[in-house]
Amino acid sequence: MFDRIGVRSGGRAIDIGCGPQGVLDLLSERVGSTGLVVGIERDDESVAAARQFVADRALGNVKVLRADAASTGMPGDIFDLVHARLVLVNIPNAEAVVGEMVRLACPGGMVASHEADYLPHLCDPPLRAWDRLFQIYRDYSSANGIDLFIGRRTHRLFHEAGLVDIEVNPVIHVYPQGHNRRTIFWDFLQNVRDSIVEQGLIADSEFSELLAELKEHLDRRDTLVVSHLFFQSWGRKPR
Repeated sequence: MFDRIGVRSGGRAIDIGCGPQGVLDLLSERVGSTGLVVGIERDDESVAAARQFVADRALGNVKVLRADAASTGMPGDIFDLVHARLVLVNIPNAEAVVGEMVRLACPGGMVASHEADYLPHLCDPPLRAWDRLFQIYRDYSSANGIDLFIGRRTHRLFHEAGLVDIEVNPVIHVYPQGHNRRTIFWDFLQNVRDSIVEQGLIADSEFSELLAELKEHLDRRDTLVVSHLFFQSWGRKPR
């Protein structure tokens, strides 16, 4: 996507919600020694990990700041590229984050997103535990204002926020055995397990049984795992 956008040497770029690494190294390489890359992250552990990542790779043109993606507190109109990857699908205030991304971009600058849509995320052979857990995860996300299918409407959020020349590129994968994202659905469920149980969406005992059944299925060599459908969307802020 960065190659298609054309990130220029000497430019200023920001990675919103960079987590412990994000694409800080990719952006650092593209803007070069005369450019600047800023990573924004609100989680303290992720900020520390990202700063260590930057230090370990001696990325002298990168700095990581602790800030909220929806309200960074940074001056507007200063970045040639504002980027976010898999942020909108995990938060309840996607419109606010898109608005902040557009605000940060300079006139003529690019706003870009790599976002997920859960529609095609599946396994084959089908598994009852997968279907049951997915419905629970969908109910949990909806109850907390999170849209698991936001990938398909990111282009619309960009349009409504005033961007022009919007382009969209779809990306989908198959995760073979040994791939670090093959168990990503199982991993996500583990991350929010306590909250799901506390909200009464499922009993903890049933949750444990379903997770064990899912993990066993994913460990089988003949199980096909299809990724989310990812939408790479980008547009230009009018001058």
